[in-house]
Amino acid sequence: MARNGNGKFRLLYLQKIFLERTDEEHGITMPEIVKALEEYGVSAERKSLYGDIQALQEYGMDIVGEQKGRSYSYYIASREFEQPELKLLVDAVQSSKFVTERKSNELIRKLESLCSRHEAKKLQRQVYVSGRIKTMNESIYYNVDEIQNAISNNEKIRFQYFQWNVKKEMELRRGGRYYLISPWGVSWDNENYYMIGYDSDADTIKYFRVDKMLKLAAAGEKREGHEAFKKMDLAALSKKTFSMFAGTERYVKLEFVNEMAGIAIDRFGRDVSMIKKDEGHFIVNVNVAVSRQFLAWIVSLGDGVRVLGPDTIVRQMREEAERLAAVYGGTI
Repeated sequence: MARNGNGKFRLLYLQKIFLERTDEEHGITMPEIVKALEEYGVSAERKSLYGDIQALQEYGMDIVGEQKGRSYSYYIASREFEQPELKLLVDAVQSSKFVTERKSNELIRKLESLCSRHEAKKLQRQVYVSGRIKTMNESIYYNVDEIQNAISNNEKIRFQYFQWNVKKEMELRRGGRYYLISPWGVSWDNENYYMIGYDSDADTIKYFRVDKMLKLAAAGEKREGHEAFKKMDLAALSKKTFSMFAGTERYVKLEFVNEMAGIAIDRFGRDVSMIKKDEGHFIVNVNVAVSRQFLAWIVSLGDGVRVLGPDTIVRQMREEAERLAAVYGGTI
């Protein structure tokens, strides 16, 4: 790169040097700044650099000068993101099952660019998490964007939908025929993204795993299902839907042991009404989409929770228990 003594790019490179090389624990002296600028082919005198630093400070950069021993150094004291916030974001990216390994690494590298190279090393220590299952469908990022655009433009979308077979191969549902759905929202549940949409052919609301949608595109048709979604509180959806499996919505009466109060709150929210039954139990009445996944959730909690009503749901629980007993060769 040709040397540049007129300061045309000097301020930009100076900003870059401060952002990449300094933090509260790592300052940079004036001679080091001059040397760093020379690496970019930019020459500068101390006197002009004092004015440049002041200009960056007036621009909004929190550059602090500090006397350390016999030397005077400068560093960035605060940034848009603090180190704990970046660690939180890195952990979220790394632990998200829907984010592929390759995309995780890309996103983490971008997060590292928001701090100094010294702080980036601390973020890298957060990356190594073993045994994590990651999705293999990288199109999910574009799918989510396409869905949101369709919602904004009040358009239907079309896509193919697949499932995995025992050979670990993608197998298209419905023989590869395209789904034509009116999207109304995107939800995050059980470490997966789901698209919530209205199927006008079936006249029902359906849920689709976004990472299993292929060749998604706007259909150029106006959305339908306004009336169905007028009655639906998307924000409350995760409280009553288990693993995003549709079911008949019913008010269910559940009895919990007191030790499972946290589980009830985590599942149904802090506003759930918990009615004392006796010294060891409480009762909640909640609206849930009754599906096999809901019944499985009840079973997973063992004798800590019991369905009290309605009778049809109690009967379903007994049938589920009998089915499991038959599978494992036992009786109830």
